[in-house]
Amino acid sequence: MKQDQKTQRQERIAKAAYELLEEQGYAGISMLKIARRARASNETLYRWYGDKKGLFQMLVKENAAEVTAVLQEGLSNKMPPEAVLDILGPRLLSVLLGNRAVALNRAAAADASGELGQSLSRYGRAAVMPLIEQVFLGLCVTRRKPTAKAALFADLYLRLLVGDLQIRRVSGGLAELKPAAMEHRAEMAKKFVLQLMNAPENA
Repeated sequence: MKQDQKTQRQERIAKAAYELLEEQGYAGISMLKIARRARASNETLYRWYGDKKGLFQMLVKENAAEVTAVLQEGLSNKMPPEAVLDILGPRLLSVLLGNRAVALNRAAAADASGELGQSLSRYGRAAVMPLIEQVFLGLCVTRRKPTAKAALFADLYLRLLVGDLQIRRVSGGLAELKPAAMEHRAEMAKKFVLQLMNAPENA
């Protein structure tokens, strides 16, 4: 099978999985249901993903890949940390507040097994957070702050950036944000966290 054909089939499978996730929840769907919706063979799904848990782990990884790519590129190219934040903020909000992340989080909240939630934590936040901490490690170095505080500043940045937006999206209390609103939110989060970093230690 050519790579472009495989990619198209994988996208059909992902689309079917998300549709069924919204309709029936994580516990209510099976590999067979996804295969039928995607017009693919059950054998293909098991060969590519192993099982339902493996399939959804892949969906979580793919959803986070856009953010990790931005961070890895910025770090490998030794971009100024502030420039990385300029790109990261809007992109991270777009992913976290996007329809696919909302569907995954809604299903995880309703999944009594905790399986989907564990995948979100392991392949989402746990994969992205160390890279964000590296960005703030660079900021600590350039701003002559203790490098031991990099994780603290990274956590504060995420709190300022995301706040309660994701839970409001998941609960249906917030519509999708427009790109301009996400860019403004990201700029404010960056501004405030840098102000906190610049504050005197005894302030």
